[in-house]
Amino acid sequence: MTTKGEYNHIEIAADDVDRAKRFYGTVFGWTFEGMADFPDYFLYRAGPGGLGGAIGLRNVSAPSAIRNYITVESIDAAIPLVEANESSVVHDKAEVPGFGWYAVVNDSEGNEIGLWEMPPSA
Repeated sequence: MTTKGEYNHIEIAADDVDRAKRFYGTVFGWTFEGMADFPDYFLYRAGPGGLGGAIGLRNVSAPSAIRNYITVESIDAAIPLVEANESSVVHDKAEVPGFGWYAVVNDSEGNEIGLWEMPPSA
């Protein structure tokens, strides 16, 4: 069994969120939208294809480095595949209320990636 997935969210860690927003806004034309329940975390869209993510305060509202999220049909099905393929779970499955679920794993080379599962109605 495989878990098919595609990138859906790239989370950028920043020491100074306002400075990072200025950089990405000026260089790439991105705009940002805050999230009421997530201080120091701002969503962006990177062009018409819809791929986007967020800029967050490093080690507070975002991880210490860039984290790419991949959509999977089921995190519960993906975790055993991760563990059976020379990798490990960094953060167990958790809910983002109203949005979906995520987990964080290492790939076989030690790179941290996020898994994202949409709610059934999405």
